[in-house]
Amino acid sequence: MYFGHLTKPTMKFGSVTNPESIDFQLPADHPAVQDVLSEGDGSFEVFVGCAKWNRQDLKGFYPRGTKDELQYYANQFNSIELNATHYRIFDEVQIRSCKNKTPDSFRFFPKVVNSISHYKRLKGVESLIEEYTLPIRAFDEKLGMIFLQLRDDFKPKDIDRIQHFLEIWPDDLPLAIELRHTDWFNNETVANQIYELFENHNVANIITDTAGRRDLLHMRLTSPVAFIRYVGANHESDYTRLDDWVTRLKQWKDQGIEKIYFFVHQNIEKESPLLSAHLIEKLNSALGTKLKTPNRDTNQLSLL
Repeated sequence: MYFGHLTKPTMKFGSVTNPESIDFQLPADHPAVQDVLSEGDGSFEVFVGCAKWNRQDLKGFYPRGTKDELQYYANQFNSIELNATHYRIFDEVQIRSCKNKTPDSFRFFPKVVNSISHYKRLKGVESLIEEYTLPIRAFDEKLGMIFLQLRDDFKPKDIDRIQHFLEIWPDDLPLAIELRHTDWFNNETVANQIYELFENHNVANIITDTAGRRDLLHMRLTSPVAFIRYVGANHESDYTRLDDWVTRLKQWKDQGIEKIYFFVHQNIEKESPLLSAHLIEKLNSALGTKLKTPNRDTNQLSLL
């Protein structure tokens, strides 16, 4: 078994039944963003992808007769947000097998295993970190950035756990963190503490854009890296929301951002490649990138 065959529920986090009533306008940047981006080194890369590659979730994406789903996916996109690693620790052989099916320019973005983030809640995880990261290193040069997603009920009272986690996390493995409890962002003192902690450890502060949790759009970068987890609502507004993101990413590029990692989810996951293709075309036009536009010549259903 490999990653693509590990099927889990589609992303329901922040889903709503009435997307037409949501104000999807992106908030203004946090005042500190310009200072953070001014520290960029002049490099610039963009990676866009989905969360999964298996045929069951991306139904209609693969042409008839496709023999290897990952190999096809990796020739359409330049990255994958690897949620499968959240549910179990894969061994080095499995990881190398997946790595070897992808082009040199492809990058994997694995999620930290849930035994660390959700069950132990970052407490007493020294040995688990080693167990998890040892095989992950087999991605070698194709490892983009690992990301840690904390539970919705992980509150600021446990900030010391995050601090200790960052102190024992391997310095050579780039990390992003997604916070989901609103108290991290609506209390200025708490927010400044976590932002400073992330900056000191060069951690990317994940921005989550989903209909039902507009409070997570903190628009506060803590490094010259934007890691964005975008969740569509299977509604016509999904496209205009992406257009607004292109405008914001163009501003960040002009201010010196080094890397943009943008991963598209849908509550009905099969439509993710369609949204991703739209985003890529817009980015190529606005930012001058030369990302390949995924093949639309399949039996995919239109979003509308």
